[in-house]
Amino acid sequence: MTSPIVPDLPATGRIPVKPRAGVWRRLVKRPLALIGLVIVAVVVAGAILAPWLTGYDPNEQMFDGLTLEGAPLPPNASFWLGTDLLGRDLLTRILFGARTSLIIGIVANGVALLIGTLVGVTAGYFRGWIGGALMRFTDLMMAFPALLLAICLAAVLQPSLWIVAMVIALVNWVQTARVIYTETSSLAEREFIDAERTIGASAPRILFRHILPHLLPTIIVWGTLGISTTVLLEATLSYLGIGVQPPTASWGNIIFENQTYFQAAPWLVFFPGAAILALALAFNLIGDALRDILDPTQRGRA
Repeated sequence: MTSPIVPDLPATGRIPVKPRAGVWRRLVKRPLALIGLVIVAVVVAGAILAPWLTGYDPNEQMFDGLTLEGAPLPPNASFWLGTDLLGRDLLTRILFGARTSLIIGIVANGVALLIGTLVGVTAGYFRGWIGGALMRFTDLMMAFPALLLAICLAAVLQPSLWIVAMVIALVNWVQTARVIYTETSSLAEREFIDAERTIGASAPRILFRHILPHLLPTIIVWGTLGISTTVLLEATLSYLGIGVQPPTASWGNIIFENQTYFQAAPWLVFFPGAAILALALAFNLIGDALRDILDPTQRGRA
């Protein structure tokens, strides 16, 4: 009887395993995610290089920026996207407005993610009266419409770039807290967590060494998806006049300032509106792709 053929093993005695493709490689292989990445890259590059991409100041009211009747100029060779009602270059204001949207999107979403993760992990791990109190407070916050609560906070506080970011963070953390709470509650009942408690591991060690690493994919996905929500909420607040205040350029307040010219000069509303829509869509596409890649239950479905 011939002996079975056994493949040669390396010196370590371990069977070589084909490495899985990294998250980035799998992300760029998805057409929709790649479109989202390209849009985000273009917006980020435009925001960073704004002073070098245009020869105008975003607040400069140019003498030749209006018609003889005092109306905004349509797109032309000198002003590629036309001018606004004050004779300012619209392309320049959109590029500098991208800075505002990205700063608020990243800062506000980052703070909201931090608050939501802290509340969710604490409530899900300790449970009892601590978890009950935190989640009842979360439910109370969820009962208020986010836009209405943001309007109230922005009206009370003096609107500015950082105040608007903090206002948005204070109304956007509740969804993250609920999701993190559910996952943490499930993880806290797993056998490996019980084993850690049995050997006397402290709560901080369990949280930082065993619970948070398992939550990282969820945090990344919600962080990406949350930026689109934050950008839309900032644009809404600025459009209502209680967000970032002029003359600071913001896509929302560009529409707010020029809405009276909607019929006579539709480009003043169309271009900043298209920028808001494109950036929000891009982060949604990336977030959806990351969810499929990082969530084992979603792999192979796309």
